[in-house]
Amino acid sequence: MGEAFLNIKNLNAWYSSKKMILSDFSFELSEHEVAGLIGLNGAGKTTFLKVLSGLLPTFRSDGVCFCGAPVDFKKQDFKLCRYTVFAEDDSFSYFTFREYLSYVCSAYRKEVPDVSELIRGFSFEAYTDTLLKELSTGNRKKAFLITAFALKPRLLLLDEPVNGLDFQSTEYLYRIISGYKEYGAVLFSSHILESITLTSDRVFVLEEGKIRQTFERGQINAADIREALHDENDK
Repeated sequence: MGEAFLNIKNLNAWYSSKKMILSDFSFELSEHEVAGLIGLNGAGKTTFLKVLSGLLPTFRSDGVCFCGAPVDFKKQDFKLCRYTVFAEDDSFSYFTFREYLSYVCSAYRKEVPDVSELIRGFSFEAYTDTLLKELSTGNRKKAFLITAFALKPRLLLLDEPVNGLDFQSTEYLYRIISGYKEYGAVLFSSHILESITLTSDRVFVLEEGKIRQTFERGQINAADIREALHDENDK
């Protein structure tokens, strides 16, 4: 793994001032690694990804650094380095996939790449010119995933990326996540242990807005992660 390029110290985030979702949450990500977030519902996985995506303004921290320098999640220079695929996304409903890909590449100041391999891998050939609002949940997820991997941002954020995918597309997703370290880092949340154990270099178990346990490469196995989650559930 490369040197740490995202470092967050004592992050607190909330939707209501009466309840913290993330509390004193510290996190470090290396540039060429795949990191998985796992935890029970309400543990803070999606909230953390929303903060990184600049979609949750109600947070504070003791410091956030990207590539060794302080960063503002809403600033353009950081936005151009990251792309997020959310578990559910109904945006750009009246765009076709081709139109959406073109729009995103323009926004990220990149040429539209050849995505034929990604389209085949996700079995998406029949839907490239269909309005996103007319796609099934799984095919809409594929449209955003294809865009994400075509864009090749330095930081790729995936929220429950397996949800809604068929078996073949899930297997393909595992392969391209594992191979993404050539381009940058992947941080993804999942409640499916297989996706965590097959792709991650590190796994972070979240509990009540904090990292309860970290599993490093060589320590990652479903039984130990499941035990950590059961211990959490028993509290």
